[in-house]
Amino acid sequence: MEGVAIVGAGQTRYGDFPDLSIKEMFLEAYQEMLKSVDKGLDPDVIEAAYVGTIGSGGFQLGQAAPLLTGYVGLPHIPAVRVENACASGGFALLEAIHAVASGRYQVVLAAGIEKMRDVSAGKTKYWLGVSGDTEYERLAGLTFAGIYATIARRYMEEYGMKKEHLSMVAVKNHRHGVHNPKAQFRREIDIETAVKAPNVAYPLNLFDCCSTTDGAAVVLVVNARIARRFTDSPVEIIGFGAASDHLAIQDRENITGLLAASEAARQAYSQAGVSPQDIDLAEVHDCFTIAEILAYEDLGFCPRGHGYKILEEGQTGLGGRIPVNVSGGLKSKGHPLGATGIGQAYEVFKQLRGQADKPARQVPNAEIALSHNVGGSGGTAVVCIYKKGGQ
Repeated sequence: MEGVAIVGAGQTRYGDFPDLSIKEMFLEAYQEMLKSVDKGLDPDVIEAAYVGTIGSGGFQLGQAAPLLTGYVGLPHIPAVRVENACASGGFALLEAIHAVASGRYQVVLAAGIEKMRDVSAGKTKYWLGVSGDTEYERLAGLTFAGIYATIARRYMEEYGMKKEHLSMVAVKNHRHGVHNPKAQFRREIDIETAVKAPNVAYPLNLFDCCSTTDGAAVVLVVNARIARRFTDSPVEIIGFGAASDHLAIQDRENITGLLAASEAARQAYSQAGVSPQDIDLAEVHDCFTIAEILAYEDLGFCPRGHGYKILEEGQTGLGGRIPVNVSGGLKSKGHPLGATGIGQAYEVFKQLRGQADKPARQVPNAEIALSHNVGGSGGTAVVCIYKKGGQ
């Protein structure tokens, strides 16, 4: 298997952009990626593209990938749309990794995009709901928030977590997001505000739920042997894994952990030859605050039932033992479904190159990082481990 590296990355600001089309958002991310390749990039060397999108709102369900690559001047390469619910971007990255690691291609574009703010709240709920078991969850009236609320309530019962611990995730990630110019919500909140927000599905309230978002992100994945043709500061992808689980939570043996995520992490650690203790920072899928707490445990940062404890101790904040979601996470940065997994890779790329937008959110001396992208309520997940390229 060939080594793989990222040599360029770009991302739009996440938010509400009614005046921008998906083509214009994709072009913005693509152009930033081109500029980030510091030795220059001839687009003609790009051999294929994988574009993650769930097609929220039904704008471009059929052939989004060739629509977008053609718009930016790559009309003849094979361009494939990848859809795997909220993990569509992560799986687009995984397909790009597989294509390069297998030796089939040398230079591949991995991208993600979503336009979620142009449709009604009811239609957005529909698009989110179909990421679960349609027959036994959505048609029975269980919303996406309701599924994670059920998980949170069970976790509280088993491990003694309090509602305040969920709010601590939101407070932390908003504190991080203030310093990220690409984040949708750049404002801090205090614990009292977070705890007292209107309920959505108990114990989850407004500040426990990520937003719906417009956004696009692009990374350039290349064979590690040629990475230095493009940059002296590549970011190597040294481990990756993916797994699935029962889609409906009632079919799972346990709902206080995501089996797909823990199995994907096991694969990634094994391939990379590192342990959870080696990770310097992580971007995890905090679609709801309970999801981040589960991620701490699924990724091996702490034992089962201790996720809320390491949060309370400050271990997962900037300056802590394992900073998590220094971008602001889905909670503050935003969650444009198909773009989220690629946006995580974009953040890792900048962090490992020491290029975070502001010193206030740069993790010092970071060498190894991890991204964790989950589909739906844990029906699927992909985990990647990255290493700062040596000089």
